[in-house]
Amino acid sequence: MALVAIVGRPNVGKSTLFNRLIQSKKAIIHDSSGTTRDRHYGKSDWNGKEFSVVDTGGFIMGSDDIFEEEIRKQVQIAIDEADAVLFVVDAMEGLSDLDKEVGTILRRSKKPVLLIANKVDNPAIAAYAAEFYSLGLGEVYNISSVNGSGTGDMLDALVSNFEKEPETEEVQLPRISFVGRPNVGKSSLLNVLMGQDRNIVTPIAGTTRDAVDTHFKGFGFDVVLVDTAGLRKKKKVEENIEFYSVLRTINAIEYSDVVVLVIDATQGFEGQDMNILYLAEKNHKGIVIVVNKWDLVEKETNTMKKFEEEIREKIKPFTDVNIIFTSAVTKQRVLKVLEEAMVVYNNRIQRVITSKLNDTMLPLIENYPPPAWKGKYVKIKYVTQLPTHYPSFAFFCNLPQYVREPYRRYIENKLRENFPLTGVPIEIYFREK
Repeated sequence: MALVAIVGRPNVGKSTLFNRLIQSKKAIIHDSSGTTRDRHYGKSDWNGKEFSVVDTGGFIMGSDDIFEEEIRKQVQIAIDEADAVLFVVDAMEGLSDLDKEVGTILRRSKKPVLLIANKVDNPAIAAYAAEFYSLGLGEVYNISSVNGSGTGDMLDALVSNFEKEPETEEVQLPRISFVGRPNVGKSSLLNVLMGQDRNIVTPIAGTTRDAVDTHFKGFGFDVVLVDTAGLRKKKKVEENIEFYSVLRTINAIEYSDVVVLVIDATQGFEGQDMNILYLAEKNHKGIVIVVNKWDLVEKETNTMKKFEEEIREKIKPFTDVNIIFTSAVTKQRVLKVLEEAMVVYNNRIQRVITSKLNDTMLPLIENYPPPAWKGKYVKIKYVTQLPTHYPSFAFFCNLPQYVREPYRRYIENKLRENFPLTGVPIEIYFREK
């Protein structure tokens, strides 16, 4: 599938165009420059031709700002990866020196470039856009990414550069999201896995604002990895952009198969980590806990074991979760994170044969039946797995209303002892036969 990069200086409407092309509000839009920091991917199609789109941060030359330096690197990587480039300029503000700098870089790239004059909302503004021909990039396409005018002609020209792909059945890859508080090392871990600086990493908390998807194929894995903005407590979410980043992270969790909860070894498992874990558990997502920055912790006898025990104590009663101690700096056990995430993914999608379920669980129930309640005896006769997107089980009995919570816990523990359910929240229902 062809890849199209959207580039340009800050605040010319790149993310608005990106959202229009993918028909989703995936990229955060704000009036302030530098809102988009990482490369941001999505899918689009036009006249039967599918292509991927990557949104980039605003291209800034000669800046000493730490984010702007990283954004420049990200834009250059996007240009190198792309099959075609949409160079967006602002028709309202006119041609700038920065536009000329970007134009020079794109001419050197030898990639097909479409010059997009954005914010052309009426014919008067269209007349101003003529000055962009001086960039030497050919036709200028006047559009308004807000209302969509002019995008049809632009897309016709864009897809004419691509060969039509043969139709294939879309494969849904496992989605693994890296979540956690700000500055715990989520992007660093992903960069180690990818073997390149796919996501911007700085010591400043809040560097990642969008949830960023990356297709990872290597070491026997074929998955989508999602880097997310750090989740903060509500009272600390002040600026609007960060508020939207939190919403994007929550959305990323909801659309994930497995959530990798990254915590900072130097800070321990805190209340906000528990909130994120609860959010993933409530959404029935697979869970792996990663203790990052383990290289910064002074080790004594049983340090790792004690740290793990403290975490399990805090996350009770859902303790059947793998905990991995890593370091993005030393690359210690980083690949194991992905291995465990895939184990959890397979646990989550498994289907247990009904006969095996009954042969295993009914003898255990017969040896330890539900305690009598108000003189009533509960008899469980049959069990089956329900057709949900996460493991859920129905136990059919005569008096389901008399099954108490302690016995429900007993049933869950026995299911986990006898079937591979590590890292997966499950639901148990008692129904009248």
